Amino acid sequence: MTSTLRIVVSGLVGHHPLGGMTWHYVQYLLGLTRLGHDVYYLEDTGKWPYDPARGEEVENCAFNVGYVAGVMSHFGLRDRWAYRGGAPARWFGLPDREREDVLRSADLLINVSGSLGRPQEYRQVRRLAYVDTDPVFTQVGIARGRPGFRDRVDAHDVHFSFGERVAESGPATGHRWRPTRQPVVLDEWHPAAPRRDAFTTVMNWKAKSRPAVHDGRSYGQKDVEFSRFLDLPGRVAPIVLEVAANAGRGRQAPNDLLRARGWRVVDPEGLCLDFASYRRYVESSMAEWSVAKHGYVEGQAGWFSERSACYLAAGRPVVLQDTGFSAVLPVGEGIVPFSTMDEAAAAVREVGGHYPRHAAAARAIAEEYFDSDKVLGRLTDEALAADA
Repeated sequence: MTSTLRIVVSGLVGHHPLGGMTWHYVQYLLGLTRLGHDVYYLEDTGKWPYDPARGEEVENCAFNVGYVAGVMSHFGLRDRWAYRGGAPARWFGLPDREREDVLRSADLLINVSGSLGRPQEYRQVRRLAYVDTDPVFTQVGIARGRPGFRDRVDAHDVHFSFGERVAESGPATGHRWRPTRQPVVLDEWHPAAPRRDAFTTVMNWKAKSRPAVHDGRSYGQKDVEFSRFLDLPGRVAPIVLEVAANAGRGRQAPNDLLRARGWRVVDPEGLCLDFASYRRYVESSMAEWSVAKHGYVEGQAGWFSERSACYLAAGRPVVLQDTGFSAVLPVGEGIVPFSTMDEAAAAVREVGGHYPRHAAAARAIAEEYFDSDKVLGRLTDEALAADA
């Protein structure tokens, strides 16, 4: 394992102050801290923040700053964060001089989700690592020449991707995409927590209005795939399928249609808005059932959801639409992939009928494949390697 390092992690905790997003980034901070590193959080997206109460991006970032401060304080990082936002943009958290000292002395900056708006301004850090959490869409964006995008990606020394097979299946970009996955801090998730008899998921119905198109292939969002499985509840009854669906930037999920087809639909803002309620929701579930973005299914790059990794850590099996991850993760127990309606129904019935075995396998997979010690130990070693 790499010796103690000063590491800066960038993310979207404040920009999207939502429970699942918070766990996505916080587990990098917690995991690196538990490995003994000197860790700081920095957020500088160059965008207006999202206000969940209004369902839109806003100029005033007071709520977002307060959210970041509360999250960091809860996890023991009270004096180790910096957030830039508002109109006009200004820094919050660490004083300017201390923030600048941290960056000058940092060994590594991990830019998770490419969240930094101007990574070129952080070249004083010894090494910059880009973590692509939206594979296929990232590579298509570069290949299509999205304005300024290649320059932001090129500003990094080393590149990782949640698409563990994207080097084989994605459009060529000229980068070496090293496989990585969501780190999970295992003792934050509790398999013994009480659960309900429902398969659940938390999702955006549609995050973008138009699919990405490249070389005649279209890469769409979750709504494209979910429509193929609308009648699944009737195929698996009396097993309950529940979905906590965000509208996705103002585009409404068809809740009435979903309910008419047998889905139990709940409001994610009421049940799992912050990190604590999100964890309770995951732990209260029997298992997860979920589709993936159409682009992930079309691209078959091996993406595996950070949300699903949390279900596994909580000892909750996951039934997931295959994106190529079955080539890099163990499947059949704990993780059951599907591609067709018949496979989805059979997978739900299999998990429901042999639940204790699948629940034990789910936690075992999390321990072997998603443990933050292993995932982040490998990532930091590779990020600092001379040939990276």
